[in-house]
Amino acid sequence: MTCNVGGVERPIRIVIGILVIALGAFASLPPIGTAIALVVGTIALVTGAIGYCPLWALLRMNTCPVETPRKA
Repeated sequence: MTCNVGGVERPIRIVIGILVIALGAFASLPPIGTAIALVVGTIALVTGAIGYCPLWALLRMNTCPVETPRKA
Protein backbone atom coordinates (compact mmCIF):
# COMPACT_ATOMS: atom_id res chain seq x y z
CA MET A 1 0.00 0.00 0.00
CA THR A 2 1.33 3.37 -0.94
CA CYS A 3 0.54 6.50 1.02
CA ASN A 4 -2.50 8.36 -0.30
CA VAL A 5 -3.52 10.20 2.89
CA GLY A 6 -1.08 12.80 4.11
CA GLY A 7 -0.44 16.34 5.15
CA VAL A 8 -3.12 17.92 7.28
CA GLU A 9 -5.63 15.21 6.42
CA ARG A 10 -3.99 12.49 8.54
CA PRO A 11 -4.22 14.24 11.94
CA ILE A 12 -7.72 15.48 11.09
CA ARG A 13 -8.85 11.89 10.38
CA ILE A 14 -7.26 10.68 13.62
CA VAL A 15 -8.94 13.37 15.74
CA ILE A 16 -12.32 12.88 14.04
CA GLY A 17 -12.00 9.12 14.49
CA ILE A 18 -11.34 9.46 18.21
CA LEU A 19 -14.20 11.93 18.65
CA VAL A 20 -16.72 9.77 16.75
CA ILE A 21 -15.67 6.63 18.67
CA ALA A 22 -16.11 8.54 21.95
CA LEU A 23 -19.50 9.78 20.76
CA GLY A 24 -20.57 6.22 19.97
CA ALA A 25 -19.28 4.90 23.26
CA PHE A 26 -20.55 7.57 25.63
CA ALA A 27 -23.58 9.24 24.00
CA SER A 28 -27.06 7.87 24.56
CA LEU A 29 -27.57 6.75 20.99
CA PRO A 30 -29.82 3.90 19.87
CA PRO A 31 -27.92 0.64 19.26
CA ILE A 32 -27.76 1.14 15.48
CA GLY A 33 -26.47 4.70 15.98
CA THR A 34 -23.80 3.45 18.36
CA ALA A 35 -22.72 0.76 15.89
CA ILE A 36 -22.55 3.22 13.00
CA ALA A 37 -20.57 5.74 15.05
CA LEU A 38 -18.08 3.08 16.17
CA VAL A 39 -17.57 1.76 12.62
CA VAL A 40 -17.19 5.22 11.07
CA GLY A 41 -14.85 6.35 13.85
CA THR A 42 -12.72 3.23 13.53
CA ILE A 43 -12.42 3.65 9.76
CA ALA A 44 -11.39 7.30 10.13
CA LEU A 45 -8.88 6.47 12.87
CA VAL A 46 -7.29 3.54 11.04
CA THR A 47 -7.03 5.28 7.66
CA GLY A 48 -5.46 8.29 9.35
CA ALA A 49 -3.03 6.16 11.31
CA ILE A 50 -1.81 4.03 8.39
CA GLY A 51 -1.98 6.78 5.76
CA TYR A 52 -3.98 4.75 3.24
CA CYS A 53 -7.64 5.03 2.29
CA PRO A 54 -9.17 2.47 -0.12
CA LEU A 55 -11.86 4.96 -1.18
CA TRP A 56 -9.20 7.52 -2.13
CA ALA A 57 -7.45 4.80 -4.15
CA LEU A 58 -10.69 4.00 -6.03
CA LEU A 59 -11.23 7.69 -6.75
CA ARG A 60 -7.53 8.10 -7.66
CA MET A 61 -7.07 10.83 -5.04
CA ASN A 62 -3.79 11.39 -3.24
CA THR A 63 -3.07 13.97 -0.55
CA CYS A 64 0.29 12.46 0.43
CA PRO A 65 3.18 14.83 -0.33
CA VAL A 66 5.51 13.74 -3.12
CA GLU A 67 8.97 12.94 -1.83
CA THR A 68 11.91 14.12 -3.92
CA PRO A 69 14.93 11.81 -4.12
CA ARG A 70 17.87 12.92 -2.02
CA LYS A 71 21.26 13.54 -3.57
CA ALA A 72 24.18 11.77 -1.99
